[in-house]
Amino acid sequence: MAATVDPDRSEWDVIVLGGAAAGENAAQYAGQFSGLSAVLVEDELLGGECSYWACMPSKALLRPVEVVDSAAHLPGVSARLDAAEVLAQRDTVINGLDDGSQISWALSAGIDVVRGYGRLAGERTVVVSRPDGSTRTLTARHAVVLDTGSRPAVPDIPGLRAALPWTSRDVTTMREVPRRVVVLGGGVVACEAATWLRGLGADEVSVVYRGDRLLPRLEPFAGELVGEDLRDSGVRLCAGRNLASVERTGPSDTGHGRVHGGEIRATLDDGTALVADEIVVATGRVPNSEDIGLDTVGLSPGGFVGVDDHQCVREADGHWLYAIGDVCGRALLTHMGKYQARIAGDVIAARAQGSAELPSSAAGHVGLPQVVFTHPEVGSAGMTEQQARDAGIDVEAVEYDLAALAGTYVMRPDYRGLAKLVIDRTDDVVVGATFVGAGIAELVHSATTAIVGRIPVSTLWHVVPSYPTASEIWLRLLEALRAKRHTGEAS
Repeated sequence: MAATVDPDRSEWDVIVLGGAAAGENAAQYAGQFSGLSAVLVEDELLGGECSYWACMPSKALLRPVEVVDSAAHLPGVSARLDAAEVLAQRDTVINGLDDGSQISWALSAGIDVVRGYGRLAGERTVVVSRPDGSTRTLTARHAVVLDTGSRPAVPDIPGLRAALPWTSRDVTTMREVPRRVVVLGGGVVACEAATWLRGLGADEVSVVYRGDRLLPRLEPFAGELVGEDLRDSGVRLCAGRNLASVERTGPSDTGHGRVHGGEIRATLDDGTALVADEIVVATGRVPNSEDIGLDTVGLSPGGFVGVDDHQCVREADGHWLYAIGDVCGRALLTHMGKYQARIAGDVIAARAQGSAELPSSAAGHVGLPQVVFTHPEVGSAGMTEQQARDAGIDVEAVEYDLAALAGTYVMRPDYRGLAKLVIDRTDDVVVGATFVGAGIAELVHSATTAIVGRIPVSTLWHVVPSYPTASEIWLRLLEALRAKRHTGEAS
């Protein structure tokens, strides 16, 4: 039977509850070589958060800002930015919030699509509430995969929710650039949003965060260098602060990406008052798990859904329920959710065929690559030095100034950046890497390869970097490590 949208059937081998990028991968990998049938159940846009409200639109906003910034630091080159054209190009990247191309891909891959909100209603059973108010019941012969994602967390601060603040969906799909903006949070979303808001023409951008540094889950120097650049660009950083209250004149639900009312007065916990036209809340995310029927299969609703290394839900009996992406809480990154989906799909297919050899997602989570597209970029893989020490690893760390490379000097004469390797001294393998600087995003995959592959440092010496490129940092880090070891041995 050919794949269709809202097909007239009730049973498939695999039901994927949520059709984001990870869910699409789970359906694809479960059926592409096994012959298993699969259906995606989605009540919003097929392709999910990443395609329309996160990864893709944010990078479409950040790339032009990066180009202008790079031109400003390269003698003889200039560039200008037209905010209206950037927003128009962003709309092209997200297909005008139309998932027609994603639907076409699913159907071409033999995957059915059912529109509506799905909830578990017992083992291998999903009830879908359709847009017209009716319901239908679907049954899975083999597996149900949860890919219900997460949503922005809005803190319970007096007046904040009543002010109808922007969340990540608003700031990535903004229709206008507010003149004055307060960004609440110090993580990835907050730092990236502050970068493009300022770059696209916001006159005043203030970032309010509780900790003493930005990007607290990464190496300390990452947040320090990003903070320096934000300050240089005119962004006000309010470290160690939180909002005590928020007041807004005439809050109004004007739609995603439009200013939600009149002037805002945000009072910090030290009494400082910030006046703005919009406030962006970027204080983390919570899983969409409280209304997906977990209680019907003996699980507690709300919170992350715990899984094993096959992405199978731990507390569900019978190896029929899987969870991937943000809802399982292992790594709230699109590429990691898609990796989990590939593993889950392969596991489902293997179990359906009676195979005892099941793929595991353990190795991929050791690499854990991530890029923050701020100025400068931040790329990381594996563990930070502190995380490695907390894990009981005999740690050896080495750093090197990225600005000292010929490859980065030709990129921009006033280059600023730093790189760090975290090494397991016992096994002499890299367990963590962090790069901060312009154009370092593509260095992350080599670090991930070294970490997942557990390539010995002695072997990395023979992986020769091209000259003059930023990848020469690998050689310089290894040379610094050799010098450090020689000095230690000599003493």
